[in-house]
Amino acid sequence: MEQSKQQPNRPPYGILSVLMIGAFISFLNNTLLNIALPSIMIDLNIETSTVQWLTTGFMLVNGIMIPTTAFLIQKYSVRRLFLTAMCLFTIGTLIAGIAHIFPILLTGRMLQASGSAIMMPLLMNVMLVSFPIEKRGTAMGVFGLILMAAPAIGPTLSGWIVEHYDWRMLFHFVTPIAITVLLIGFFLLKDKKEKVDLRLDISSLLLSSAGFGGILYGFSSAGTKGWDNPLVYGTIIIGIVSLVTFIVRQSKLDRPMLNFAIFKYPMFALSSSITMVLNMAMFSGMLLLPIYVQTVRGISPMDAGLMMLPGALVMAIMSPVTGRLFDKFGGRALAIIGFIIITITTYYFSQLSLNTSYNYLMILHAIRMLGMSMVMMPVSTNGLNQLPARFYPHGTAMNNTLNQVAGAIGTALLVTVMSNRTDSHATKLTEDAAKTISGQPTEAALAQIQQQITAKAMLEGINFAFLVATFIVMIALILSFFIKRAKQAEDTKTEEEKPNTAKVGKLVGN
Repeated sequence: MEQSKQQPNRPPYGILSVLMIGAFISFLNNTLLNIALPSIMIDLNIETSTVQWLTTGFMLVNGIMIPTTAFLIQKYSVRRLFLTAMCLFTIGTLIAGIAHIFPILLTGRMLQASGSAIMMPLLMNVMLVSFPIEKRGTAMGVFGLILMAAPAIGPTLSGWIVEHYDWRMLFHFVTPIAITVLLIGFFLLKDKKEKVDLRLDISSLLLSSAGFGGILYGFSSAGTKGWDNPLVYGTIIIGIVSLVTFIVRQSKLDRPMLNFAIFKYPMFALSSSITMVLNMAMFSGMLLLPIYVQTVRGISPMDAGLMMLPGALVMAIMSPVTGRLFDKFGGRALAIIGFIIITITTYYFSQLSLNTSYNYLMILHAIRMLGMSMVMMPVSTNGLNQLPARFYPHGTAMNNTLNQVAGAIGTALLVTVMSNRTDSHATKLTEDAAKTISGQPTEAALAQIQQQITAKAMLEGINFAFLVATFIVMIALILSFFIKRAKQAEDTKTEEEKPNTAKVGKLVGN
């Protein structure tokens, strides 16, 4: 088979190590910032709607950049792309670390995002062409172990740094590590690539940016601005129209920027659908649980980070285990068991009370992460395994882009559900309280009643959002029954018809 010719005899462990370290640093940076947002708001004197741009802007840049990575991976060498990505990330980190006003901080953050957007699809593509299908699960498991270590240590480390130092120390902490990784890559990466005659279609780039960027911005803003805001539904409509036009244009190009023909492979299409649904539901834990423990229960950011640490550690430790199980048994059994665990634990999260114990939350979250570890990498890898080798850049770019879109939609949906339920329940509780109050209560008594109503209403909103997330996960559980072990599809194009851009380049120097 052609792929066997493209496969190196020995995987390029040197190149993979450098790429994994770079991806780990970008992942760690993302998990560090979330805990620091309240401190940034106070220091820079900005509102929640403004500071949200540090995450929304990052997501937007990813949504715009990731679809271009299929083109970039085919056009340029691993060395060139890695050094460019790490340069952008390092410069962005330096700028963010010295920011004294919000626009400078946001600029640094977006530069970081442009580097991170290249890093993940690049690493995934190199792994796909470096390992045969029967060994990919194990390789992806080790890859997951390294990357999952970032969210494991990120929140706790961030909480400690913010508690003892200025929030800028988060960026100062990452800067020397990023510079070191950049230098290591400069001296160790030595891959070669044939000169490729491939030009970027500017119209496709503009349509892709407007399509994915509009959808991401619209759904990301819906939680704070409301669905009736013209900016929200306007950008979503523009995004959908642009995306449809982009897809039609790609189907007519000989060398599309992002090839949607990959969806004709059923296991890839199924895995993409499942991971999108999973990403929508996954944000219930990432978004709602911190709100519950910090806002409703009043638990400190440091303790909130520690509470989620065991779950992240379980996910990291299980990654190589599920990788080996995937190689042996395939993705179907793992996905079904994993989704059953996720469904049950998500439902139990919809039954929270004002005095649910800290240890119960920690254990339930850890079990939920166990389910996640059994689903995410196996399902995604099984889908990519069916693609011919020349479609790997398009498959990795498509997966990363769809995950960004699904995350934005999931966040907007759950925030809306939580907010609407909270408001309606607060109104009901206020009416009930007014009927039971006798005489003229003091201001202190009224304040206490209002505080109790707010806490109970928000708890009801969070529980209902978790319940909605439970039904979302059940959709993915049903889809997982249709998973079959993927075999690489035959490439229907002849050698003459295949573009040279499919070649990733011979990896040497490791």
